[in-house]
Amino acid sequence: MKEPHVVLKPGKDKPLRQRHPWVFSGALAHIVGEPADGDVVPVLDANGQWLARGYLNRRSQITLRLLTWQQDEAVDDEFWRRRLQQAIRARQALAASQTTDAYRLVNAESDGLPGLIVDRYGDWLVVQLLTVGVAQRQALLVRLLNELLAPMGIYERSDVDVRSHEGLPPVSGLLSGAAPPAPLWVSENGLQFGVSLAEGQKTGFYLDQRENRAHFAVTLATMPGARVLNCFSYSGAFAVYALTAGAAHVTNLDSSYAALLLAEENLRRNRFDPDTQADGLAGDVFQVLRDLRGQRASFDAVILDPPKFAHAQAQVSAATRGYKDINLLALHLLRPGGLLATFSCSGLVSADLFQKVIFGAALDAGREAQIIGRFTHSADHPVLLSFPEGEYLKGLLCRVW
Repeated sequence: MKEPHVVLKPGKDKPLRQRHPWVFSGALAHIVGEPADGDVVPVLDANGQWLARGYLNRRSQITLRLLTWQQDEAVDDEFWRRRLQQAIRARQALAASQTTDAYRLVNAESDGLPGLIVDRYGDWLVVQLLTVGVAQRQALLVRLLNELLAPMGIYERSDVDVRSHEGLPPVSGLLSGAAPPAPLWVSENGLQFGVSLAEGQKTGFYLDQRENRAHFAVTLATMPGARVLNCFSYSGAFAVYALTAGAAHVTNLDSSYAALLLAEENLRRNRFDPDTQADGLAGDVFQVLRDLRGQRASFDAVILDPPKFAHAQAQVSAATRGYKDINLLALHLLRPGGLLATFSCSGLVSADLFQKVIFGAALDAGREAQIIGRFTHSADHPVLLSFPEGEYLKGLLCRVW
């Protein structure tokens, strides 16, 4: 093969044959030619057999992100259009919804577009270009999204740490069209939420929790008049769902005072009174939970939706201690028969390990807990079977005695 290409070491081809989209630097024998980082190159096994085609980045531990396993499929402009169209078609039911206009349109590797996230917020799109391969194709991707969806504007939120592993700086700003209002009001299951596309968490909102919020609300509706503690509350989405389900009062707890103010606005927008039906506590969640335990506070339901605790394998042990600590504290605050909705978005913490951590917390708290539901990503955040790393969000809904 005369064109630039990558050759793997002997025995390193099995993941590619199983259609895993990543090739790590340690699997490479050598690079033939002088392809630039971001270029799409063929990948060959140690015997010279063609395996796949993907884009290259020598600066990343994940040196290749694979795009196609079909030798006759060119990675040209039409390739990117087809992949975008496929992802958009998969969300047709959401696009037709009269009650939801905020959801994920493209979920990176799991939609066959490694490094690319596209979220819809009403008439605007937010993109994250997380790798050199897609960052170099920004103009093409913006043009295609405008042609396929005709949004009011496209905003980039590539201000995330993962870009540093690609040798890329954080970037944020308007890419095309009109700037979004702040806040931009969107609908989720008929409820209204204000999001800041420029400054909000993730791309503005935790879209991956949509179905989990609804699931929690259905169960909470069997407990009218409940008092709910919503930890790591951000803009209070779980609080709005809880009050909609018949809760009497919700306490939002978050380290960000600005987030708590937005939570109040979300409550008002959904016709709840934040002065009588809710309150906000600003502070370190771990310490506030300890303070509430010392005050012998009690709740009918506690929601724990913390940020990622483990960013690397070396942090998993500390992360599990953190998860155990907050769940132990939450269990002390629950009345008999209460609900614990607890989550982990650390992809390195498996669902099995997370369940063991919650078991350990219940044992130490002297409480009995029954799993009555399990949480994962909403359906617009699919997980490719050949890419289990795409499954990061997991959670348990427990009845606690």
